Amino acid sequence: MEHHSNIVPWQILCEQTGAILRVIPIDDTGEIILEEYKKLLNERTKIVSIVHVSNTLGTINPVKKITEMAHEVGAVVMIDGAQAIQHFAVDVQEIGCDFYAFSGHKLYAPTGIGVLYGKRKLLEAMKPYQGGGDMILSVSFEKTTYNELPHKFEAGTPNISGAIGLGIAINYIHTLGLEQIAIYEDELLKYTTTILSEIQQLKIIGTSKQKSSVVSFVIDGIHPHDIGTMLDRDGIAVRAGHHCTQPLMKRFGIPATTRASISFYNTSAEIDALAVGLKKIIRMFE
Repeated sequence: MEHHSNIVPWQILCEQTGAILRVIPIDDTGEIILEEYKKLLNERTKIVSIVHVSNTLGTINPVKKITEMAHEVGAVVMIDGAQAIQHFAVDVQEIGCDFYAFSGHKLYAPTGIGVLYGKRKLLEAMKPYQGGGDMILSVSFEKTTYNELPHKFEAGTPNISGAIGLGIAINYIHTLGLEQIAIYEDELLKYTTTILSEIQQLKIIGTSKQKSSVVSFVIDGIHPHDIGTMLDRDGIAVRAGHHCTQPLMKRFGIPATTRASISFYNTSAEIDALAVGLKKIIRMFE
């Protein structure tokens, strides 16, 4: 269920180091099979990298349990939180993960800015991956001394405007209240699931017990791109395609899905309009 951004970098690393990439299986509901995950873990496991919330299925993974199991064999855990941070409160200390990353624009901030959290002892042991700007304390032809955290990893001119925008977005979310957002979005997700499940020709992809605000679906005989185009004409915005999760599409034996993404600014009336639009499309293809 991983986004390509949590697949490709590890493939590059495997090419560079000879490491082996292993994939945790998921079941038909879109949940990780923890028993199979446990079988993959051993003393040779170095890194476990997992999505917190699937951008395609909406599955909320048990990241605390996944982290604990990885730490038992001495592995480092990195969590992709791009689809979690805007929907509910995230406590990296409670999870216990070693790294946690998210994109700013998923949190209603500008593009080109994001956050990487890392445990201090690991970051201090790591070398910078880029050079330039304030990532140094001193430079001579004989030796360069690196700056303290976090500056060691922030080479070049900072994205100042992006950081300001991200800060404002975070303050905005906290003003609304993440707990209130989570409650409202969960109610709307349940409503959306109920309404769309009543459409006989429609099948929801991703039915895990713990889900966040995403409903992906397919309709027999109608390509998701056609669905997206026709809904757009009615002023309804959905995402159609593989959602940068092509291995997931292969797992479910489908080329793509249509995805309705729910946020705190959406309403039940908009969900009703989506259902009406889908029924109209189905009639057109009959």
